[in-house]
Amino acid sequence: MKSNKNARSHAAGRHDGVRHERFAMRPDASTEIIEGEHASNAGVWLFSAAVFTIVFGVVSFAVSAVVGSFEFVSVVSGVVAAVLASMSAHIAQQWEKVIVLRFGKFNRVSGPGLFWTIPFIEQNTMRVDTRMRVTTFGAEETLTADLVPLNVNAVLFWMVWDAKASCLEVGNFTRAVELAAQTALRDAIGRAGAAEVAIRREQLDRELQRVLEEKANQWGISILSVEIRDILVPKELQDVMSLEAQAEQRKKARIILTEAEQDICTMYDEMGEVYGQNDAAMRLRAMHLLYESVRETGGTVVVPSSFSEGFGDVLGDSDKASAQSLLRDLAAGK
Repeated sequence: MKSNKNARSHAAGRHDGVRHERFAMRPDASTEIIEGEHASNAGVWLFSAAVFTIVFGVVSFAVSAVVGSFEFVSVVSGVVAAVLASMSAHIAQQWEKVIVLRFGKFNRVSGPGLFWTIPFIEQNTMRVDTRMRVTTFGAEETLTADLVPLNVNAVLFWMVWDAKASCLEVGNFTRAVELAAQTALRDAIGRAGAAEVAIRREQLDRELQRVLEEKANQWGISILSVEIRDILVPKELQDVMSLEAQAEQRKKARIILTEAEQDICTMYDEMGEVYGQNDAAMRLRAMHLLYESVRETGGTVVVPSSFSEGFGDVLGDSDKASAQSLLRDLAAGK
């Protein structure tokens, strides 16, 4: 009975663990930090050791000179002075800003380089990296204005320009930027249609940057740029959008064809006026069309020899010669 009870409790605990894991909130935004690019602290430790050694030696010999012999008091005095000196000396890297508090209140921003604090009175509470940071974030299955779920991934480039505001105005400014970026992206997607989100990426980038700048400036953070990396549209919607694009192309093709026919009709109208005033030009045009059709198809056209006599009353001698030449070509099948 006891083993069955333990088994049931173990199974229930495992079920609860799976349930909690299933409904746990997992952040889908992250700020990338490459461990290999961190500066080594070996120089800082060596500097602290050097300060400790120098202060210990100087104070020990000074107390020994005053007392007259190197005793236990000299060693204790040297150790205490060396520890206080090591606690007072600090080094900040070139890209670091250090927030110094005095009795829990903000005192100053120190760094980069060597700076000193008063032991037990001042604390270098937080070191802020002022280099540009890269945050990847996204919105999964976010509904657009036309109720289409989209998956959008983006990249945010930002940096801290005011270390005091970033430490005093918000508890975790990195997490705050990540969540603000996610919220702004979801809001921007919800205000636009699926086609607008997929086509107007640059407009979406500018809108996100503007919204994030208004919110992050009060934290001492500057938003450099926001770039949309990928927009995933559901398969069903891709087929519909493809059909819509094809219909739009057919519409454009028909409009272009109609405009071309309109231009051709205008040209025919002008040509009709010219041919209506000159019967000889009309007849010559008919002969040229007949000649072109025979030449392209390679057929044979039988033309009566008296066909050219119809031009006698309207054509001159040179025009008659041209007409007779065309008739001979037609008869030869050229």
